[in-house]
Amino acid sequence: MRMGSLLLSDISEMVTEQFEYGELLQQMVKRDLLLRYKQTAIGFAWAVFMPLVNTAIFSVIFTRVAPIQTDVPYPVFAYCGLAAWNFFASALKFSLNSLTSNTNLVTKVYFPREIFPVSAVVVSLVDFAVSSIVLIGMMIFYRVHVGLPVVLLPLIIVVQLLFTVAMALLLSMWNLFYRDIKYLFEVVIVVWMFATSVVYPVSLVGGRMGTLMRLNPMTPIVEAYRAVLLTGSWPSAVPLACVAAFSLVFLIGAWLLFHRAEFQFAENI
Repeated sequence: MRMGSLLLSDISEMVTEQFEYGELLQQMVKRDLLLRYKQTAIGFAWAVFMPLVNTAIFSVIFTRVAPIQTDVPYPVFAYCGLAAWNFFASALKFSLNSLTSNTNLVTKVYFPREIFPVSAVVVSLVDFAVSSIVLIGMMIFYRVHVGLPVVLLPLIIVVQLLFTVAMALLLSMWNLFYRDIKYLFEVVIVVWMFATSVVYPVSLVGGRMGTLMRLNPMTPIVEAYRAVLLTGSWPSAVPLACVAAFSLVFLIGAWLLFHRAEFQFAENI
């Protein structure tokens, strides 16, 4: 009972702080958006450029070199997966250094430190919204019709946000304590992409590898995007529900770990 009371007390404190410092989070998001694109020639177009380039590369591979069958034209199939994946990967990449790159604020001013990784996730969500405009254009070009299941799109985005924020909190904290994490991340994120159904359908992979791909939380999320946007079908209920439940529990656990480790941040910078 006492342990449960302590957990509830910590969660209540964390949620209350987010409301108290909500305006600060908004300012951090604005600052990070300006910093990310301030000295770039094409600005927000970078949010579209990388998914388009990767779509072109994988389209050549999987339509010319090693053709695969997809329910919709391959370019829109690939771009949909890559846009969702880039949101996830970009959020983790920028959240990774969010504490170590803000040493003055972390060591001198008190506010909930989770604002830094959460801000990185929100900025990447803005990029995702920009890249989605191109996806809409591709859907129109390839005559991909949207059906009633699209009403689940906000839910899928929320599930991805829960999982992404949880990962961002852990990575930013681990990178503060163990600086090798940023080097390991570069390898893991590439392997993780190919272990997710980003550029090919999960149905093509059988055996143990296929099972592992289905256990990967990002696979049901990417598959759900494609179901509601490209094929006009309802996503598989059980995998998506499992990922949603896992993401919620994962976020609570990651947030608690982050919150309880905050007092050690200043001495590890």
